[in-house]
Amino acid sequence: MTAEYRHVPVMLEEVLAELDPQSGEIVCDCTLGGAGHTVELARRVAPEGLSIGIDQDDMALGAAARRLEREAPEADAIQLKGNFGDLDDLLLRAEVPGVDCFLFDLGVSSPQLDIPERGFSYNEDAPLDMRMNSGNDTITAAEVVNTRNEADLTRILRVYGDERYASRIAREIVRRREERPIETTLQLVDAVKAAIPAAARRHGGHPARRTFQALRIEVNQELDVLDRGLRAAIRWANPGGRICVISYHSLEDRIVKHVFTELSRGCTCPPDLPVCVCGNVPIVEVRTRRPLVASDEEVAANPRSRSALMRVAVKLDAS
Repeated sequence: MTAEYRHVPVMLEEVLAELDPQSGEIVCDCTLGGAGHTVELARRVAPEGLSIGIDQDDMALGAAARRLEREAPEADAIQLKGNFGDLDDLLLRAEVPGVDCFLFDLGVSSPQLDIPERGFSYNEDAPLDMRMNSGNDTITAAEVVNTRNEADLTRILRVYGDERYASRIAREIVRRREERPIETTLQLVDAVKAAIPAAARRHGGHPARRTFQALRIEVNQELDVLDRGLRAAIRWANPGGRICVISYHSLEDRIVKHVFTELSRGCTCPPDLPVCVCGNVPIVEVRTRRPLVASDEEVAANPRSRSALMRVAVKLDAS
């Protein structure tokens, strides 16, 4: 395991308890990362089962493959490069009939934050990139910052970052880019700091945290990808299959809750109709009406787990 991908999986015991992988089953970790969750899932379905790991980061895929070979050599495991928003195509490539356990551990991984040249960190100077798959010829954070108008920047910061000073930050970005393009992370940090009142900068963590979160979500279209990938996972889940999602902010959690609630709903006809005409039947059963959270002990040992929210659903038998 490379140093870059040594990290502690969040809510591991809860994941194993809720997914309850059994020998011979097929499990799919849609956010492979350092394979912290996947190693334990793979061990439990081995040797007859199959572990699938999906990630769009080449470094993560390589590190995960080495870790699985070392720590779960008995497991049948494959790694697929891609975005879980394209889950249909990825699982067709894996040639599996269905999946028994799906895991989504959302958000940017700690190793990606720690590699300055990826442009996710507001503590290191680097090109303003923020693409999860830096090899893709897609828009970067620098392009968003330097091409979107003030109203659109305000919307991105307010909606995706819940940034109180969104309009002030957008105005400052537009003013500065007229003088020269904003191309690095610390140029953006300086613009954010200049826009936020001094008193507000002294509280609530790093003043650029929400701006960087908002741009990362916009660059990677994370919310659209989550909705698409989660619906695909539910389609591919076998009857009785478990779908577990760990999110780290309210926007993600809201999408998970909405999809689970929508697909767990049965007939939506008015109660005075004598027979159902909508044809809606529940597809999943929601196991967590309220999200599970990390224990106090885990939060103390792994601060990243503090904001984690876990929701779980079970695929129903259509017959």
